[in-house]
Amino acid sequence: MKVLVTGGAGYIGSHVVRQLGQAGHDIVVLDNLSTGYRWAVTAGELIVGDLADEAVIEEVFANHRFDAILHFAANIVVPESVANPLKYYSNNTRNTLNLLQAVERHQVPYMVFSSTAAVYGMPDETVLTEDMPLAPINPYGASKMMSERMIMDLAAASDLNYVILRYFNVAGANPDGLLGQATPEATHLIKVACECVTGQREGMSVFGTDYDTRDGTCVRDYIHVEDLAKAHVMALDYMARGGESRVLNCGYGRGFTVNEVIDVVKRQSGVDFPVAETGRRTGDPEALMADNARIRQTLGWTPNYDNLETIVGTALAWEAIWQKRKDSPS
Repeated sequence: MKVLVTGGAGYIGSHVVRQLGQAGHDIVVLDNLSTGYRWAVTAGELIVGDLADEAVIEEVFANHRFDAILHFAANIVVPESVANPLKYYSNNTRNTLNLLQAVERHQVPYMVFSSTAAVYGMPDETVLTEDMPLAPINPYGASKMMSERMIMDLAAASDLNYVILRYFNVAGANPDGLLGQATPEATHLIKVACECVTGQREGMSVFGTDYDTRDGTCVRDYIHVEDLAKAHVMALDYMARGGESRVLNCGYGRGFTVNEVIDVVKRQSGVDFPVAETGRRTGDPEALMADNARIRQTLGWTPNYDNLETIVGTALAWEAIWQKRKDSPS
């Protein structure tokens, strides 16, 4: 297919672009490079531009006849969304509207949307299904929920088919060391712990140790970025075969505590680093895991990296590569 990937120079988008290229798709990446990198685009053509610029969007669509859109471009930091909500409603929600208007004008048949488990909010259940009520508790989750609704409504009024993928905790890196998370000031647990290993941080904090879990810290479902990327490629194939629009959770269906993750990072790296125990953060659920039965059944998706040691190992290897790359004079 001829595909447009927005945000394809970022962490997750770049892994998807690489897999799309391997699968033989014809790729155009549109990215403003605010958090992405030119070097991360390993297949297709990169166009530097912003979804806030409707003229740029129209030019891209006028010059290419796309079969599918994969939409990653977004801000994703929850605390920032609370402090600066309009940034998130502007970049995540309004810019999705700009993109969808072009999708409608140019009658693009397929769309894969990068969503998040944050749309579920603070559910009573710990294993979440796609049919649960959406009740986001922060502007990030709300901005993604609004985007989901716009996509669904456009699909109901047109011939657009979609797959919405709700990510749980994405981590890890390409096993060959080609790509990894290079986002400045990242807040993801495994990334933060790996930065402690390489000395980029002096230490880290654990927010809450009094939860009703194995060791008192929060439980999360971690999915390797390559398994997540695989789901996007399979979603395109699924729609091309006539598959109906679906919403699918992306996770392994089992979780690890914060302390368990930190212990694996320390053990694999052989590096100890300070960990401060602090109070709970507002809005942190005790445990969140994906019910992934639907994605397995719908796409035939099976993970290749469902192992915490593997996830951490690839993240640590990438962090060493990235640190050398940043320190290199070239």
